[in-house]
Amino acid sequence: MDSFDIGNFIRPHLLMSHTYEAMDPPKVLAKISGINEGNIIKLNGNENPYGASPKAIEALKNITLHIYPDPNQVQVRQALSKYTGITVDHLVAGAGADEIIDLLFRIFISPGDKILDCAPTFGMYSFCAKIAGADVTYVDRDANYDINVDNIISKIDAKTKIIFITSPNNPTGNTVSTEQIKRLISTNLLIVIDEAYYEFSQQTVQDLVPENKNLIVLRTMSKWAGLAGLRIGYGIMHPSVANYLMEIKPPYNINSAAEAALLASFEDIKYLNKNVLKIISERERMFILLNQIPKMKVYPSRGNYILCEFSENYCKRVYAGLIEKGIFVRKYTSNRLENSFRISIGTPEQNDYVTKTIKTIMNKNE
Repeated sequence: MDSFDIGNFIRPHLLMSHTYEAMDPPKVLAKISGINEGNIIKLNGNENPYGASPKAIEALKNITLHIYPDPNQVQVRQALSKYTGITVDHLVAGAGADEIIDLLFRIFISPGDKILDCAPTFGMYSFCAKIAGADVTYVDRDANYDINVDNIISKIDAKTKIIFITSPNNPTGNTVSTEQIKRLISTNLLIVIDEAYYEFSQQTVQDLVPENKNLIVLRTMSKWAGLAGLRIGYGIMHPSVANYLMEIKPPYNINSAAEAALLASFEDIKYLNKNVLKIISERERMFILLNQIPKMKVYPSRGNYILCEFSENYCKRVYAGLIEKGIFVRKYTSNRLENSFRISIGTPEQNDYVTKTIKTIMNKNE
């Protein structure tokens, strides 16, 4: 069988694909830094430092493991409907919002189709596009990382099918206005608005969905509800689109643990919202503290993270110095962000330590 070449069986466009740059777990990060796992400060995944609701944790103790979960997501969609105020027929849950993105590509995109992606932004859109054999046209954001709707519209051609917008944008933290979204909706292309950080911004266009078949809003339970490890997100879309997603999704895509944790989380919203308010307060405090450090530009954020831009090639040195202390932030490989990294908002103690460590490293390099 030495003559067998698996590459001859793989779809050609996938041979050149690169995997999404995901974040390693604390156990791996501990080996990288040489720091004990219990002392790792992981601020590179926009995870919730306060974790899940106690009610969600308790609910996981009583999961029935030998029975398949509900393929129709009845209880999940009902709970999401109560939370969002959107009727059940507009809602589809997925194994993270990532799965909803993947399903959208499965339904709407054929090889050779095109999407528009406003860079820099969340990498999953372009990753899924390449897996689907689609072309990606990047529309650069301006100096403040805001979108320019005229520039986006100018890139539309006959092959363009979907425009992806993240609001608040990841990693820059800025939002998009309702009027900008309405202009994009008027193009009659599919407009996907990723509101993964909605709870931290309280800005949404979900109310536009019922009257606009081409608008899809994405959300997640990973950030505000602390359920990243269980992978559960959802999409808000017109029923005509939701029906197709329900038809083609894997039948048991929401596992029983994720379902139980989601349902319990919505019974503990006051607790979760208190943690959201803590994170927002820390975000604003962190913004002030980081702004006091010379040779750094800090961007205002409506998410649970802050983008820091360095001058004079300090970024690599600070990033490496943080790793030596067991602190992990999100570094990027793109040219636009080569001198920047994103810090997820941690606990007050973590944020103080990170800020102090950055100052110390910067002073050493004076």
